[in-house]
Amino acid sequence: MSSTTEQQETNPRGIPRAPFIADVEQHLGGPDVEIEPVLNQFQDALAKYRYMENNLTQRRQGLEEKIPDIKKTLSMVEYLQERREGKKVKKDDEDDLDEDDDDPEDPKKPLRTTFELNETLYAEAELEDADTVYLWLGANVMLSYKIPAAIELLQSKLDVAQHNLSTITSDLEYLKEQVTIMEVNTARVFNWDVKRRRERKEREASLGKKS
Repeated sequence: MSSTTEQQETNPRGIPRAPFIADVEQHLGGPDVEIEPVLNQFQDALAKYRYMENNLTQRRQGLEEKIPDIKKTLSMVEYLQERREGKKVKKDDEDDLDEDDDDPEDPKKPLRTTFELNETLYAEAELEDADTVYLWLGANVMLSYKIPAAIELLQSKLDVAQHNLSTITSDLEYLKEQVTIMEVNTARVFNWDVKRRRERKEREASLGKKS
């Protein structure tokens, strides 16, 4: 196969771009070169692209599950902040808060809500006015934060998660394109080899008739 000194093009995350083989014979290095080494290289490249694609797909699924949880937690902490400041908050249809019917906007009254014990079990609780919340950070770690610090942390995590999701989605589209190019390259090399073998047989048959 012909060698090149050009630096391989990559996307911003360093994923190499698959070269499109326009001239198979030139890429192989001549009309009589065996195609197996090149096809093996193509299969190796395809395997790497598909491995990256599977890895990124799993990461995207994790972020798609994580982002709604962050948004829900952030919304709850912001609600507590606004409630402490005595502001009126619009009740979201999906909010699971159930405040006292006598005066639902009174920030001095305890806040009635439900919290999850496990996937199918919930319990009711009353929350007194507090300036501290506890956040799960993962790996069974929970830390307490003042409400403004919690909002800042959650907003930062949300921004990072959304940016990562956008980046991963872009990389997955890029990888699909590279996989398609390598599959087309493989087909072109196979077809070129079939044509070469047919032409060889035709030449051999023609020489046999002349002799």
